[in-house]
Amino acid sequence: MSRTQFTDDTMFKRTGLKTGTMLRSNEGTFNQRVAQSEKDTFGQRAVAKAQDAQWVSREKARAELGNWEGWRDLAEQIRQHTIRYLPDYLEEFSDNVEKRGGHVFFAQTDIEARDFIIDLAKRKQVKHVVKSKSMVTSEIGLDPALLKVPGLQVTETDLAEFILEEDNWDEPTHLVFPAINKDRDRVQKVFHEKLGYEGDNDPQHEARFSRKVLRERFLEADMSITGCNFAVADTGMVNVVTNEGNADLSMAIPPTQVVVMGMERIVPSLKEAETMDNMLVRSAVGSKLTSYCTFTSPQVSGESDGPEDFYVVIVDNGRSNALGTDFEPILQCIRCASCLNVCPIYRHIGGKGYGSIYPGPVGAVLSPILQGDYEDFHDLPYACSLCSACSATCPVKIPLHELLLKHRKIEMNDDHLADAIASLTMKVVGIGMGHSSLFRTALEFDHVATNPIAKRGHKVTDGVEGAKRVPDSAQNLNTTGKHEEWMPLVFGGWTKVRDLPQPPKHSENFRSWYSERKKAQGSPEEFATRQAAILAKNPNARGAAPSGSKNVGKTGTTKANGFGTYDNSVSARRAGNEKTEPLGADTLPTALGSIEGETYGKRVYDMVREEIQAGRADSSTSSTNAANGGKGLNQ
Repeated sequence: MSRTQFTDDTMFKRTGLKTGTMLRSNEGTFNQRVAQSEKDTFGQRAVAKAQDAQWVSREKARAELGNWEGWRDLAEQIRQHTIRYLPDYLEEFSDNVEKRGGHVFFAQTDIEARDFIIDLAKRKQVKHVVKSKSMVTSEIGLDPALLKVPGLQVTETDLAEFILEEDNWDEPTHLVFPAINKDRDRVQKVFHEKLGYEGDNDPQHEARFSRKVLRERFLEADMSITGCNFAVADTGMVNVVTNEGNADLSMAIPPTQVVVMGMERIVPSLKEAETMDNMLVRSAVGSKLTSYCTFTSPQVSGESDGPEDFYVVIVDNGRSNALGTDFEPILQCIRCASCLNVCPIYRHIGGKGYGSIYPGPVGAVLSPILQGDYEDFHDLPYACSLCSACSATCPVKIPLHELLLKHRKIEMNDDHLADAIASLTMKVVGIGMGHSSLFRTALEFDHVATNPIAKRGHKVTDGVEGAKRVPDSAQNLNTTGKHEEWMPLVFGGWTKVRDLPQPPKHSENFRSWYSERKKAQGSPEEFATRQAAILAKNPNARGAAPSGSKNVGKTGTTKANGFGTYDNSVSARRAGNEKTEPLGADTLPTALGSIEGETYGKRVYDMVREEIQAGRADSSTSSTNAANGGKGLNQ
């Protein structure tokens, strides 16, 4: 599948225009953004705290619903069905909006969407616009475009977005909690400098102050711009879900309302909207329902509520790139951010590290699709540990980690040089690993070869004599005030975030140890003779266990399968015939059972003890095989 493959079965006509031009939110490379995010210690703590708190509330809300996996299946089916018949439902929704006196505009690109809204504001001579939280308006870069219109004032009415606006239009870092990286002191400072706030840093006092400011701006507004959680096809209604009620005020007071929605945010009827709202709220904020769940449409004759002029801007902006491809499941997304709340990468780098309006796993999948290429987001598919936690928690069952792997495959196939290097590397590794002589040679020299690197690592100070220096990751070195990507070439990408222990000396590795052990053991004949001599010297090595053993008479028979000894011990404990204590000298014989009238375990135990005393320690398994011709335990 080519990354530029498009389909024509939508209501949007392809013209080859570049889409997603406003998606990028931060400058610099991915590594530079991550390094900058690591310096924001408060932001990292805030993200970690939010993730932990959301986990508890989310799991509780899901448990209260009951049969969560069944609800996930239903939500997935609803979204898949809607995407499959997307042109039909968009046409039905558009017709119903127009029947009620509204207007619908289909925008192929972010530029078309911005131009339509700005032209509308100019035609209506709008002086003040109020906006409720909307990711798609951030995606198309609407706020910066509106601010360039002479004489037009723009106010974000969601409290978190309002804080970001006053803080020099800072970028959001979370889909649901945009200002999660702002502490109370920062909010106090921003409100004081921009709005004349004279209060303290108590969040309640700050919220009351912002409420007073926003209420005045609602009354002054002549146009509102909102997002859309779900558009209902068979009624022409728009569903907006909030906790603050700002969207309701935006829709009720200004005479003109503009709804901006991604073309995939549609459901067939109110029945499906109810299901999707249920899944959205429980996954996003961990509650049964938000404070406000509103359905609105154009005001018709005889109604007192609703805007006089109602416009819906339906945005493609690259979404049709995914239709009919392996990436189509990403259009099922309902922007609940549950994938962000479980992602270990997001926990470490925060939202700004992604450099996209959409952070987290969903952003890593969606951003290259909306843009139509990997020019700005080629690193995002690799910002994933492939732990699949995002896929497991997604309420609409999007296989996010699998889609990220597909992105990686496409990038690798497009980058012929990297593909050739990777193929050559794997072939070399395969040859080395497949030939024992080459593998042994590599083991003999890997310790010496890594000495120059290890000398720059961190000395292990655990009190062990002969402690060595190992190359710690730069992330760990950073805790001591150091931060350097000191490994050369591609290895630097590894040691920046991972520890790379130095391979042991040839004389200390496993192969050397095993070889020396076999030499000390001698030939099978010598070993058998030695064990027979030990048995002859030890009278307790034959017959039943000593009379003092507390487990006499509680032995069983070893089963024929390889797990017989474990099964026998567990069965005895379940029957109440044996204490659940760690196996010791007196419990080992009966735990292993009896064979041919002898306490087999005791005999093996004594043999091993004699070996240890003689300075020739052998494992009980080896002793067992030699003394019994390999019978009794499957290897």
